[in-house]
Amino acid sequence: MTEIKLEIDEKKHGAFNLYEDNTKIGEMVISLRDDKLTVYHTEIDSSTEGKGYAKLLLQEMVSYSRNNNLKVITLCPYVHAQFKRHPEEYADIWLKQE
Repeated sequence: MTEIKLEIDEKKHGAFNLYEDNTKIGEMVISLRDDKLTVYHTEIDSSTEGKGYAKLLLQEMVSYSRNNNLKVITLCPYVHAQFKRHPEEYADIWLKQE
């Protein structure tokens, strides 16, 4: 069973962690500050690449951001590429950096 857990420390740094049968196979590293969620890095275990797990993490992060009225800063190349590829889909949460 695939499960995504948001695990954050007291400084509001952490990750959306992806587990398959209780084994961590991926993560999307983030931090929260005020009304912003910054995404730094997304990584999936190489043995599970091509199964859409990065997209699951992206969907979870987007859903969390919308539910909590957060703007997303996309420092992660994967997330930035997805936001740039589909700007209309993420316009409500994307905080574009100049």
